[in-house]
Amino acid sequence: MEINGIAHIQITAGRYDEARAFYSKLLPFLGLKQVLDNEYGYYCVGGRTGVLISKPAPEYDGERFVQTRVGLHHVCFRARSREDVDEAHAFLKTLGATIVRAPQEDGWAPGYYSILFEDPDGVRLELNFVPGKGVFATDEKALKSTYPKSILS
Repeated sequence: MEINGIAHIQITAGRYDEARAFYSKLLPFLGLKQVLDNEYGYYCVGGRTGVLISKPAPEYDGERFVQTRVGLHHVCFRARSREDVDEAHAFLKTLGATIVRAPQEDGWAPGYYSILFEDPDGVRLELNFVPGKGVFATDEKALKSTYPKSILS
């Protein structure tokens, strides 16, 4: 068996109204089309990816994401070019998004180019472009020296 990607990601937003306003601009910008917007949440699909933003249980209303808790660390969307990453950076600034790291090359894979930002609840989001074979062009020894040990162990 070999999976065919990730069908969808669901993010429970502590401040749903703010998150919905943010994602209702971001997701269409990324090419995803709205397929649901009701009491269950806001859901967009495109690029073989679905993203659902949902309301929290009442006792968690208003809470913020903590990246180092058990569970989700961040979500990374794949871009088709470096220019797409740069365009997203400019767009995110118009939204007032928190930019953790402006577009730059990293050593994760040859040519890895990405931006790291946060949604209104502090959920870390990344948009990257990796040319060619990506990590498959990097041998395991080089990966171990590049990736933090916590990712590979």
